[in-house]
Amino acid sequence: MTPEVKERIDNLIQQNKIMVFMKGSKLMPMCGFSNNVVQIINTFAVPYETFDILEDPEIRQGIKEYSNWPTIPQVYINGEFVGGCDIMIELYQKGDLQQIVEVAMAS
Repeated sequence: MTPEVKERIDNLIQQNKIMVFMKGSKLMPMCGFSNNVVQIINTFAVPYETFDILEDPEIRQGIKEYSNWPTIPQVYINGEFVGGCDIMIELYQKGDLQQIVEVAMAS
């Protein structure tokens, strides 16, 4: 990953309390896993941003190196990597995700 790609990823994560790197957008997810993550976050009715990795091969590869996580989607909340679809589902079902989101929105 080039320093420029790392800086772009850093900026996206720092500028958005909730940032999702996914296939497609929150209005039109392009895979089931990305759609699941969007549906979960939408239940909280909080602002968040998405980045369509299908439109940017450098970010698509770079985000995997950045997080040391091989799959997409990837969710960052308050600058911290939370995980992908399976982890988001698990955190949501346990009720832990709501607390993470509330803390992020309050900060």
